Amino acid sequence: MKKRIRGFAATAALAVVVAVPASAHRQWMMPSSTVLSGDDVWVTVDAAVSNDLFYFEHQPLRLDAMKAWAPDGTEATIENKATGRYRSTFDVHLTQKGTWRIASVVDGVMGSYDLNGKTERLPRGTTTANVAERIPAGATNVKTAESNNRNEIFVTVGEPTTTLFKPTGKGIELVPVTHPNDLIAGEAATFQFLLDGKPAAGLPVTVIPGGIRYRDQLGQMDLKTGADGKVAINWAEPGLYWLNVTTPQAERAEGAPEPAPQRRASYVTTLEVLAP
Repeated sequence: MKKRIRGFAATAALAVVVAVPASAHRQWMMPSSTVLSGDDVWVTVDAAVSNDLFYFEHQPLRLDAMKAWAPDGTEATIENKATGRYRSTFDVHLTQKGTWRIASVVDGVMGSYDLNGKTERLPRGTTTANVAERIPAGATNVKTAESNNRNEIFVTVGEPTTTLFKPTGKGIELVPVTHPNDLIAGEAATFQFLLDGKPAAGLPVTVIPGGIRYRDQLGQMDLKTGADGKVAINWAEPGLYWLNVTTPQAERAEGAPEPAPQRRASYVTTLEVLAP
């Protein structure tokens, strides 16, 4: 890893459930640093939902599903959690050398059913564990599909490690051909994305550089994973980048009946690209 110990500027990002236009709200997290050194190291993370990436102006990101993992795979404590009007914040004590994962992973079930002549949607918070109790007796034409939304960032103390990148086999996951904490402007990075544990071809990949509040053009890169699930990204300049990968969804023709729910998954991370 190129030796550059730099703190974040006041910006960073995490997640959305689907790819979104420039005006939509995006969820994101902002670590105080992505690469650190020392023996008693902490990272503070801000988390919010906003129109402009990495600015507090809409609402906080809820921390119910937020977790952290040390390089050896053990779960770490999320400390000093607080949620205010526009942002949430928390700390993680980085007690091991290597690469840490901080993530919110939410699994759910979406769908609909017919009851008493009306089509009803499954309520938010429906999961594979409680879906049966969420569908009332007498319901017909039940249609369901699973969803998985992974929002994560990575922080490295000392040299980067890859032990935390072992796939779980659920949802969209990142396999780093290039380590996410070793990104340099002018040097292409390659990431592989898996869907339910297998390389996923044709996944839409959206990459947006930070600082959109101060420029006219969004600067968005629209890419797709190849047959091996890999995508190459060229970083034009240093800074923070928001990356979103989703399962493609079929478009509904005007006047056509509503299609059955589709399996949905999304992945979001914030990446810091350093100067050469």
